[in-house]
Amino acid sequence: TEVVQDGNNFTWINTYPGGQIMTNKFTIGKECEMETMGGKKFKATVQMEGNKIVATFPNYQQTSEIVGGKLVEISTSGGVTYERVSK
Repeated sequence: TEVVQDGNNFTWINTYPGGQIMTNKFTIGKECEMETMGGKKFKATVQMEGNKIVATFPNYQQTSEIVGGKLVEISTSGGVTYERVSK
C-alpha cells in the first residue's frame, strides 16, 4: 500500500499478489468515485476523524491511520472485522 497526501487530496495505491494494482484518488469531505479490487465502482465521501481516514459505505466501513510508523487499516463488514498492518 502506498499513500500519497497533498493537503486534503489523497492517492491510495494498493498492489496485490500477481501484480494487480488498484488506485483510488479522493479529497477529504468531497464525494468521489472509487473502485474495488473486483472492478466495481461506487461513490463515497471519505472523512478525517482525528488522525484516522474513515470511509463508510452501506454494510462496510474502513478506517486507516499511521500507528508507530505503520499503516493500520481496519475493515468491518457484516459483523466481521479485518485488520491489516503495513510497513
